[in-house]
Amino acid sequence: QVQLVESGGGLVQAGGSLRVSCAASGHTFSRYAMAWFRQAPMKEREFVAGIMWIGDLINYEDSVKGRFTISADNAKNTVYLQMNSLKPEDTAVYYCAAVSRWPPGDARLVNYWGQGTQVIVSS
Repeated sequence: QVQLVESGGGLVQAGGSLRVSCAASGHTFSRYAMAWFRQAPMKEREFVAGIMWIGDLINYEDSVKGRFTISADNAKNTVYLQMNSLKPEDTAVYYCAAVSRWPPGDARLVNYWGQGTQVIVSS
């Protein structure tokens, strides 16, 4: 079993920055790729960014490239999503996910989900 706990969501003005975190636990979590997904009201859950715990594999959804940065701190078992230049359309619940394949972009293939953290970007 893998447990994922997100934190760091909140309310921010357009153009601002926010960082969300995902603390992972469980004896096998390092075997998984980690990813952030988001789900806005009335929309499907969509991939945002993915990373492997070891190595330099990282990928992003096109709309966040150049604005969002995903990173992993192996010592803290934590994955981060730094979000800059936020836009109102980034408003969503952001979910951390553990996926047993790369790239980790398909929500239907996620093995474990966190509970989600709300991000609201005001215009």
